[in-house]
Amino acid sequence: MFLVYNALTLLLSPVLALLMGAALLRKKYRDRIPARLGCGLRRQGKHLQPQPEPELEPTLEPTSTVPFSAPATIWVHALSVGEVSSARPLLQGIRTNMPGVRIVLSVTTRTGQQLAQEMLADCCDAIIAAPYDFYPVIRHVIHRINPQVFILVETDFWPNWLHVLAQQGVPAYLVNGRISAASFAHYRRFAFFFLPMFRCLTALCMQTKEDANKMTQLGLDPARIHSLGNLKFDAATGFLGNGSAQPKDRQTLRQEYGFDKAAPLFICGSTHAGEEELLLTAYKTLRRELPHLQLLLAPRQIERAAAIAELATHHGIVCRRRSHNKQETGPVLLLDTLGELAACYPMADLAFIGGSLVPVGGHNPAEAAAAQVPVCFGPHMEDFSEMSAELIHCQAAVQVEPTTLLATVRGLMQDAALRSRMGLAAHTWLRSQQGVVQRHLALLAAHFPRHNL
Repeated sequence: MFLVYNALTLLLSPVLALLMGAALLRKKYRDRIPARLGCGLRRQGKHLQPQPEPELEPTLEPTSTVPFSAPATIWVHALSVGEVSSARPLLQGIRTNMPGVRIVLSVTTRTGQQLAQEMLADCCDAIIAAPYDFYPVIRHVIHRINPQVFILVETDFWPNWLHVLAQQGVPAYLVNGRISAASFAHYRRFAFFFLPMFRCLTALCMQTKEDANKMTQLGLDPARIHSLGNLKFDAATGFLGNGSAQPKDRQTLRQEYGFDKAAPLFICGSTHAGEEELLLTAYKTLRRELPHLQLLLAPRQIERAAAIAELATHHGIVCRRRSHNKQETGPVLLLDTLGELAACYPMADLAFIGGSLVPVGGHNPAEAAAAQVPVCFGPHMEDFSEMSAELIHCQAAVQVEPTTLLATVRGLMQDAALRSRMGLAAHTWLRSQQGVVQRHLALLAAHFPRHNL
């Protein structure tokens, strides 16, 4: 499979070169493309200095342990914003428990790398753009980083990347792995392509038992598959401390974000195209019955902020933007900045989780649950199916349809006692899920015998 993949890449190289050349004409990509080709790693400082070029092993079977001289290097890779957020508690756990280990974090998207630099600079020795999966590029980058362990967060599987790591005997871990029904069908249909990649992984640490079972059904060795839980559980409570929003904290937050300290606040997080129309329509109707109701709208893609602001204007809603003026006040705020949504949930009376009224797969409800806030979401929570089902089961969340959104939000906003019970149930459930980071560190301990994990 790897030979065929690289042969196709070579055949397509003239087309790829033309596309890159065209992209280089745009300022947005001018710096990022050379970085993703492995240029400039020498200038990243002592953490990415050249090492002796390793000889490739003849086998693709990853080894269970790798000898190394201190300080060891762990290479962690995250695709985008969501994966960076998931990786945060694990990276902090590695830094706390193994202070002498060097951590290199690679991120594929520009926004993900920006968030990583804002959130994780204190626990990473280097944050770099993820390399393109061209064989010479991957060999060069691995040579520069010289990792003793590689950790892949959730997804972003690439053949050459995993192939070369396995050849060089570098243990590679998938952490926070998950498989949606669509991905499972895709993996089975193209098993000839995906199975060789998955077999390069030393261990696959899945979020749920269901995810682990799907990996076993694909034909992978059950001994390499572990169900360790969702890192987002520890990310949520780790970020918010004890998860409870005291009245003073809530009022202070609301004042900082330009909201009335006493009026109810509805936060809609990680929304997608098609959802804002429904949410703004519902909000406009509710304002007739709850004239003091406030709204924070946080799109998943902040590049859509201008279009959403225009949509709000079309509905007759005055909408201020966080990126334009942080001192401005008013009942409706468009949160068009990176990395602030989790900190906003403690000031909410009710949270809606986006990507769920449209067939996107939903987003993480754990941050709202950690803030002791009742949650509602649409029917499309496939990417968080187990988490959403458990929140519904413990009466911490409500699932809505586009036709029931208005009535559900109205009922919850008019029943403070119900919101309080749901918020407490959400927080209690999330607390019961803790310990995911420690389970991951225990699995990594075999490769770091000098560190007490």
